[in-house]
Amino acid sequence: INAEYGCSKNKDNQSKECTKENKEVDKVRCSHLLVKHAHSRRPTSWRSEVITRTKEEALGKLLEYRDLLTSGQQTFADLAKNYSDCSSAKKGGDLGFFRRGQMQPPFEKVAFSLKVGEMSNAVESDSGVHIILRHE
Repeated sequence: INAEYGCSKNKDNQSKECTKENKEVDKVRCSHLLVKHAHSRRPTSWRSEVITRTKEEALGKLLEYRDLLTSGQQTFADLAKNYSDCSSAKKGGDLGFFRRGQMQPPFEKVAFSLKVGEMSNAVESDSGVHIILRHE
């Protein structure tokens, strides 16, 4: 195994083409769109002083947003700016780079499993429900 690029050999012991995309990354850059609910760890946001929606209602909203994204009717940044309950909404949901151990475990697991340019399905964390888009 080439440690720098995380490459391996195929079953015939021939080297595969090595690219940095194959490397086990230690940091990623993602955006997210967060919809909080009444049982979120902090049920308040820049959009609402008190969030009273149920987890099911939050998930329903999030899935509506995901449909708008997958159909191309909205951009991720625009939806996050207008509807995310996270303060990162001001930056179109961009969280910048983060390393393992900096985010809640369910969020981190999905963020690090996404390919560059890939968008997640709904992800539940103590903060609420998210859609995550990996940039780098």
